[in-house]
Amino acid sequence: MTLIELDLDATPGPAPGRQPPPWRYRRTGLLVAVVLVIALGGAAPAAGMFWRLLGEVAGGNVAESPAQLVGGRIYTLSATFPDRELSAWDPADGLRRLWTARIVAPRDAVRGLFLSRITVSAAGDVVLVGDRLNTTALDAADGHTRWTRTSPVTPLAAGGTGIVTDVVFRAGTEYDQESGDPGMLYFSADGAPHTEPPIRTDVRGVDLVTGQVLWTAQAPGSVNVEPAVAGQPSVLITSATGLELRDGRSGTVVRAAALPKVAGSWPSNGAILGDVVLVRYDQASRQVGYDLRTLEQLWSRDIPDMQAEPADCDQVLCAGDRGDLSVLDPRTARPVWTVVDAVDLSMRAGHVLETDAETGAPLRLADAHTGRIRRELSGWSEALDGPAAGPLVLRRTAGDGEAAFGAVPPGHAEVRLLGAARVGDGDCQADDRYVVCPNGQDLRIWAYRF
Repeated sequence: MTLIELDLDATPGPAPGRQPPPWRYRRTGLLVAVVLVIALGGAAPAAGMFWRLLGEVAGGNVAESPAQLVGGRIYTLSATFPDRELSAWDPADGLRRLWTARIVAPRDAVRGLFLSRITVSAAGDVVLVGDRLNTTALDAADGHTRWTRTSPVTPLAAGGTGIVTDVVFRAGTEYDQESGDPGMLYFSADGAPHTEPPIRTDVRGVDLVTGQVLWTAQAPGSVNVEPAVAGQPSVLITSATGLELRDGRSGTVVRAAALPKVAGSWPSNGAILGDVVLVRYDQASRQVGYDLRTLEQLWSRDIPDMQAEPADCDQVLCAGDRGDLSVLDPRTARPVWTVVDAVDLSMRAGHVLETDAETGAPLRLADAHTGRIRRELSGWSEALDGPAAGPLVLRRTAGDGEAAFGAVPPGHAEVRLLGAARVGDGDCQADDRYVVCPNGQDLRIWAYRF
């Protein structure tokens, strides 16, 4: 606890009978709110804490494409038509605008609305700017365009490589949208509907600096691709018939395993959870787990066709509905602990974060292996979006735009109080150095560290 000596020579207060202006009470009220956050939410001030307002960025709060905090930079999009202007800002250099680049984005010509949100990814020497249909690689230093592709690109964790998938359909299977005929439809990368599933998918490794195709592989039907191993340029390809772990730079098959039919059906999709590959058979209501390192089967379990109120579990293996939810061990699929509240779960800062399913307010942090409550988060109203492996930054709104911020460092359970700030309406973002919040049509940015 910090003791503050009162100044006996302070300036006298207002004369009797005069009321201090309301803004003085606002700050006092916020201080009281911060104390309550510490008491109720388990926050503790830490020695050496740093919290500083860096300033504002003009025009960064466009509703349909909000600003993005990526790789220690802030990227904002203008609302101009027909093209969009992307600006990169450096918080570490006085919020200096590094560059502005013009990018083309698909839009509805009649209503003047952009058809999909534009996302930004940092990938070494380039910045990937993509929408549902296109990808543009910009030079990270000056923003000039290096290359473009009319398809999404998935960057790998390392090696300067990205993955592109091109779905190939049999000729003559294009769907006549004016006919209105019923039946299953299958969509190509450009959104065109087809009446039959694809005959194959071409998977290509692309150099992110030059856009050059490094390798090409083919798989029957449609596929899922995911960066496979953190810190290594590798990709897992899940197709209807098998799993392939490939080197992202050369395309060489590192490991492969065939996938059998289950109840007469091929797998529907695949995903990675830690070091486990989750393969789902929708038609057979089945999920199978494989070891990512060996591609050997670990377990198989039934999954319900329909759930009354499924929980949103992000990087957590779950079974059941909200209010009757089991958390499973990804290596065995056995229940480890249960949650009886109506919550959603996500991995944040090395713990499982439980949030209220209706309001999104953070409730508590639980141990991922045992379910033991590590920290109650009552008193905090929001968990800010940020990297799952980074700090968990929390906000508590005290009214009239005033807010208190705290953070849980990765691997720890205590909430460390950062500071107080005035913020506008809208969602804030955070990484391990900065907090970005909307303020009207602009953005306010703070720096922090432990």
